Amino acid sequence: MERGLAACTDIDGLMQTLNISHNPLDWRFFIDSTKLSLKAVLLHNGNTLPSIPVGHSVHNKESYETIKIPIEAINYDKVKWQICCDLKETALLLGLQQGFTKYCCFICDWDRRARSLHYSRKDWPARKFLEPGIRNVENQTLVEPSKILLPSMHLKLGLMKNFEETMNQKEVAFNYLREKFPRLSDAKLEKISSLVHKYETLSRTSSSTSSFKVTKRRLF
Repeated sequence: MERGLAACTDIDGLMQTLNISHNPLDWRFFIDSTKLSLKAVLLHNGNTLPSIPVGHSVHNKESYETIKIPIEAINYDKVKWQICCDLKETALLLGLQQGFTKYCCFICDWDRRARSLHYSRKDWPARKFLEPGIRNVENQTLVEPSKILLPSMHLKLGLMKNFEETMNQKEVAFNYLREKFPRLSDAKLEKISSLVHKYETLSRTSSSTSSFKVTKRRLF
């Protein structure tokens, strides 16, 4: 037990006890935290071996200091598994500033506030380093950026969220979502705009159907 965290400090010993040969290339490290809890689990890449919990806490708030505890406790620097986590955990692991920052991507210098360029500019300069105090980097990185596995599911959900926020509240599609998800708050529904209304208007005409499909494929 360390600072409210129960963690395994001898991964090789744990693997030997379970009669499992430990090759760091065969495992990935999953870490997730909420406002009140944190969990760390080893996942086998082939899914032929069971998941192995290596850290757990129910009394630590989600923060850079909290996520740093299991990384140090399990001696991550010695094994350096690939890491799978959500985008918020990725930001914490790489020392990025939280909140609606200008430079929130660890791969490139994508400008979050340049909304006019989000769907027109495709090439952004790559990030050459992550140094505290520069481009919204707040702390020292806890892991190598190359070890991070991008969460494809979260990226897809983010795209769908952006899609829903552009729907027209007066359209049939919006009312269908309201009926399908009755717990969706009115505050979220009020963010819907009229962009999809324009798309639907174009899609109703046969001459624009093919171009609409191409545009949608490019968007996603």
